[in-house]
Amino acid sequence: MLDFFISSAHAQEGAAGGGIAQIVMLVGFVLIFYFLLWRPQAKRAKQHKQLISNLDKGDEIVIGGGMVGRITKVSDDFLTMEVAEGTEVNVQKSAVAAVLPKGTIKSI
Repeated sequence: MLDFFISSAHAQEGAAGGGIAQIVMLVGFVLIFYFLLWRPQAKRAKQHKQLISNLDKGDEIVIGGGMVGRITKVSDDFLTMEVAEGTEVNVQKSAVAAVLPKGTIKSI
């Protein structure tokens, strides 16, 4: 009775190369993700890990919060950093952002 108002729905036939085009698009997105996001992040992580493993007593460093100091003691996960004469702070090694050239603290 209501068939007069409602038309029947029919699926559209697929294109011949539709499946291959979707695979090519997926591979393209994976390559873009790899070269723009994952690879540079892995490279930065590797450089930071190498920086942390090379820390030694006497190095002048900057931590993530911007604090500058000289390393006085290094252990497995933490280091002691002298921020002023007689003032030492314990810091996680992973918080180290950069190693400064020798004499940088005196020039500040």
